[in-house]
Amino acid sequence: MATGHEAAANVPNAGEYVVHHLTQLNTTGHAQTSIVDFSVVNLDTLFYSILMGILGLFLMWRVARSVTCGVPGRGQAALEILIEMVANQAKSIVHSEQSRKFVAPLALTVFVWVFLMNSMDFLPVDALPWLWQWLTGNPHAYLRVVPTADLNGTLGMSVSVLLLCFWYNIKIKGLGGWIHELFTAPFGNHPLLYLPNFLMQMIEFLAKTVSHGMRLWGNMYAGELLFMLIALMGAAFGVSSGLTGPLLWLGQVLVGTGWALFHIFIVVLQAFIFMMLALVYIGQAHEGH
Repeated sequence: MATGHEAAANVPNAGEYVVHHLTQLNTTGHAQTSIVDFSVVNLDTLFYSILMGILGLFLMWRVARSVTCGVPGRGQAALEILIEMVANQAKSIVHSEQSRKFVAPLALTVFVWVFLMNSMDFLPVDALPWLWQWLTGNPHAYLRVVPTADLNGTLGMSVSVLLLCFWYNIKIKGLGGWIHELFTAPFGNHPLLYLPNFLMQMIEFLAKTVSHGMRLWGNMYAGELLFMLIALMGAAFGVSSGLTGPLLWLGQVLVGTGWALFHIFIVVLQAFIFMMLALVYIGQAHEGH
């Protein structure tokens, strides 16, 4: 039978609590030692990304099925406003009408998908991790539920946008025309400038891709961390004496509510920014230097 000292030793401190919640469920079964590691697959990010993608498509399909020519319902009205907003943004950035037939629906899908993945941050911090630990019978099992708080996931999405940019560069300019642009822009068509031009183009592609993924990740990672710190205030309720415990619990409720309300703005804004940057980069692929 464990003594009181042994039981206390098994209770994680604040640092251990945060580190555990920031650790991914991956294919190695061990704690991830770096923020980004493409040598492993983060199974929780993959699962919740696919789940939110299916949910987003299902919700839009359900609304589309109930579309009427009369007075629209709230779901139809919201979807129509969203489609019109995305279509206007795509039209102002991507000037090829043929390309917009694919790019505009893609942008809509990206916005809804990223919004739903970001929204996983509103679930109670310990709810799904505790459920996962109970299902696996392992009190130390790892699970993270916000896919966009994983840099592997956001960089994967930004790399997908990069590949689309490559595709449209080749489709619009031709393979030879794009290669010519890589070596002659932005400094001019001169043999001595071929290498600097090419290096500048590669740096531009790399910078846009990395910043695209890291901007979304940084905001959602910070938001997830703040929710964990707020949860620790409530966790201290049971081990505090006097008025400290009730005040910490009250502080958790007030601060948590305030941060959740403000986080709604962050969740929507980051989904919009990611979608807009995808449109801008694809639009740039249609234009010559």
